[in-house]
Amino acid sequence: MAGQNFVDYVKIFCRSGKGGSGSAHFFRDKRTAKGGPDGGDGGRGGHIIVKGNKNRWTLLNLKYRKHVHATDGGVGGGSHSSGATGEDVILEVPLGTVAKDVETGKILFEINKHDEEQILIPGGLGGRGNSHFKTPTNQAPKYAQPGRMGEEGWKILELKLLADVGLVGFPNAGKSTLLSVITAAKPKIAAYAFTTLVPNLGIVKYRDDQSFVMADIPGIIEKAHEGKGIGHRFLRHIERNATLLFMIPCDTDDIQKEYDILLNELAMFNPELLDKPRVLAITKCDLADQELLDLLEPEIPKDIPHVFISSAAQQGLVELKDLLWKVMNEKV
Repeated sequence: MAGQNFVDYVKIFCRSGKGGSGSAHFFRDKRTAKGGPDGGDGGRGGHIIVKGNKNRWTLLNLKYRKHVHATDGGVGGGSHSSGATGEDVILEVPLGTVAKDVETGKILFEINKHDEEQILIPGGLGGRGNSHFKTPTNQAPKYAQPGRMGEEGWKILELKLLADVGLVGFPNAGKSTLLSVITAAKPKIAAYAFTTLVPNLGIVKYRDDQSFVMADIPGIIEKAHEGKGIGHRFLRHIERNATLLFMIPCDTDDIQKEYDILLNELAMFNPELLDKPRVLAITKCDLADQELLDLLEPEIPKDIPHVFISSAAQQGLVELKDLLWKVMNEKV
């Protein structure tokens, strides 16, 4: 998808509908001059509802919709007739969308299933008609309840991409190149930092017509958990990746140190990320001969399975897919 069309964060002002007033009506017809109370209830105000749609991949449809208002409920009528319910506003979002309150920062809910619906802001209740207030000592109440006001406030919708494998590494670690080689995705590739400014998804074909989804997350830098670089914009996407593929170039000065920095950034953002299965790919190995690669072995972290690859030369990619498939299926 085009970068400018990938929207994973929107801030919108929402106002639900006001409840309709109840009716203070009395029954009348040609035979009855003074009938009893028959005022109906007011209708509920419209909700603001968030609904999951598996066919959406971005929040682009909400990017320019800054204000969302639901309609008010109808006023109750005679003959115990209830007012019409206000029309709900349904906001369709991709799976993995999180709703937050702007003022408190509290997570309200997360949409993870197709057609799942959650009420972002409820509509006001309709008022009760005068028929509800009839008592033995008050046979003809002349009052009814007003409808309740709707609610309003700023809400945030954030998307966390769902993928089987998420690529984790510093800028220029070769993540976009790998994705372009082993999937049909066409991410932007260049020799400068932060070429990737939005996540990219691709489907990796495996043996026996099997496949898995890989996500190229924009490169991490030190102190990304504090918002440095493009910080939280991409770290949240890693939360919904089942397996993490760490990528470190073979010409890095200190592979262990770079790996530790990447781990620390994930831990500082969300410690639960360290519980995810991990694989390490040493990239750009076409720049080194076998002797140099043998010398790198002692520098590679011991607590993570690893593989040497070159996306440009298409070396080690079959071994990488085999290792990822094995790790993904071991985690169950």
